[in-house]
Amino acid sequence: MKKIFYLGLLALTLFEILNVYFIMPMPGSQKGESIDLAYFLYSYRWVFRILFGVITLTGIRNAFQIRWKWVPFIPILIWAGVTYLFNFKMTADHMFLQPTILTFKSNLENKVDSNAVIIGVVYNGEAKAYPIRYLIYHHQVEDVIGGNPIIVTYCSVCRTGAAFEPLVMGKLEKFRLVGMDHFNAMFEDYTTKSWWRQANGEAITGELKGKFLPQIHSKQITLKKWFELYPNGKVMQLDDASKGEVDLVGRYERGNTKGSLTRSDTLSWREKSWIVGIQIGKSSKAYDWNLLKKSRIINDNINNIPIAIILSNDNMSFVAFERNSNEQFTIEKDIILYQNNKYNFAGEQINSSGNKLKPIQASQEFWHSWRTFHPNSEKY
Repeated sequence: MKKIFYLGLLALTLFEILNVYFIMPMPGSQKGESIDLAYFLYSYRWVFRILFGVITLTGIRNAFQIRWKWVPFIPILIWAGVTYLFNFKMTADHMFLQPTILTFKSNLENKVDSNAVIIGVVYNGEAKAYPIRYLIYHHQVEDVIGGNPIIVTYCSVCRTGAAFEPLVMGKLEKFRLVGMDHFNAMFEDYTTKSWWRQANGEAITGELKGKFLPQIHSKQITLKKWFELYPNGKVMQLDDASKGEVDLVGRYERGNTKGSLTRSDTLSWREKSWIVGIQIGKSSKAYDWNLLKKSRIINDNINNIPIAIILSNDNMSFVAFERNSNEQFTIEKDIILYQNNKYNFAGEQINSSGNKLKPIQASQEFWHSWRTFHPNSEKY
């Protein structure tokens, strides 16, 4: 019976570790196809806890019928410590918190560095910018833009920023950060408890597996470029509760961090090399960031649709547009030249009134992330 007590405590301890292991960046945890197992353990966590708890209690009386009665307290304390650590310290939603107050300022009132890289969203005539240096701590920001709810997300381990409508089966939903799969952040919806991938808004396990959140077009540019394009736009400010948690000087967004999860490779097509990824229909293609910096503009075709990716002189702001014909775009001093017309990075014609360029969603990512979630992607 003494053995049952210790085996029960061992099972309880190992379960608490495994319940978090598969959805956090621990050695080996993000390499395999373990998301369904992780979801099973999490969904039935109280069943396992009660079962192993009953086994432990079955032998607890005999465990204390020894000379040194303090001995059984050692594994109990170990189990309690592990339980606290893996449920209140190492869970994603305890490590990365939502902003306590969401504040936006105009260009004149703004306190964010103009060189900061932002995820920008224009929706129903309203333009809002979300600095990456804040998003990498929050992972998601719930907001309202143009009268509609929105969630702006970012995963620093994949270098992916994306904006979605928080609509599940047509109904407004709330989400919490639950962990990661293949190094990409996952969110859990409050209603069905399904888990959703940050990179593309797909439910990867749970009741709604295979469903997608509606994605909203966003662009990744510097704040300076943002206000140049949208002088009436606003930018999210740092809330007081997050001041000690964020990278105020923007080391990450410039690729200057050294950590194994968030560092950048300067050479091309390495695990942590930067790429720009585009998916049109079922076709996807990755473009080397170093090549884009060298050429400034890449004209190509994806799924028989002519496209162009353009990089600003600031080496950080980039956009992608669809071309109406095989005639190529050119660029001169951050002015896009196409069919004898001039356009800015918002796709607006600046030499006369006319049609706007059609934007295409393009994402800057680490190569390992794009390759994982787009296994059939071409390399330009």
